[in-house]
Amino acid sequence: MKQVYIIHENHPKLLLLFAGWAADETPFKQYLPKGMDYMICYDYRTLDFDKSIFDRYRQINVVAWSMGVWAGSIILSQVRQDNILSIAFNGSTYPIDNLEGIPLQTYQATLDGLTPVSLQKFLRRMCKDSNAYKAFMEITPRRNFDEIKEELRLIQEQYFEMRGDIRNDIYDEAAEDKFSEYYDMYRYQYDYTFIGSNDRIFPPENLKLNGNGPMEGVVVMTDSAHYDEAMFRFLLQDMWEMPVDDFLYKLKNMDI
Repeated sequence: MKQVYIIHENHPKLLLLFAGWAADETPFKQYLPKGMDYMICYDYRTLDFDKSIFDRYRQINVVAWSMGVWAGSIILSQVRQDNILSIAFNGSTYPIDNLEGIPLQTYQATLDGLTPVSLQKFLRRMCKDSNAYKAFMEITPRRNFDEIKEELRLIQEQYFEMRGDIRNDIYDEAAEDKFSEYYDMYRYQYDYTFIGSNDRIFPPENLKLNGNGPMEGVVVMTDSAHYDEAMFRFLLQDMWEMPVDDFLYKLKNMDI
């Protein structure tokens, strides 16, 4: 996993973004959270992560998006929580799942059929409309196609290694032992979960089920698409300048 500072000025607070599959810092470096360092994480071909950053800051505000919700949950479940505020947006801790994530058949078809052309169709589906897509293409990630296809494959391999291969309906004792070993990582609950009703990558009804987990954070519905610039501007910049009462009012009357 890559960890890239956008702002590194030794502030006492850090904004930590776990971006989605095929991402890099390009779409997100425009945001300037006030009074914080700002780091973007991406490239989930491995889940290697320098967790020492959690000891360097008085407070860490985490925003996880898309496949970053899964990757972030793995990392966050391994560190102390007393200085962390965590927010999930349009992603699942069970990212390949017929009930709580992207259905297996959909994920597998995306992986098997991934080409530069189909990737552009995927990016178009992430956006609410043609204008949003055109704007996104101005700041689209600059990563190599073969690299991001490998990332999609390795996300699946790592997920099945920890969660169990849901393609196999036959009971597998070894897989059950693996699931038990990693169980705590999949019980991580974000403090706030934002779900876009116009998400065409993760089914919103599946995200609702995932967000209402056993420890149940706050679930907020918006009219966002999977990638939504206005929502990112709120989560990565504007909300951190709001007084607490304004923020809570915004949640109550969410219209992004």
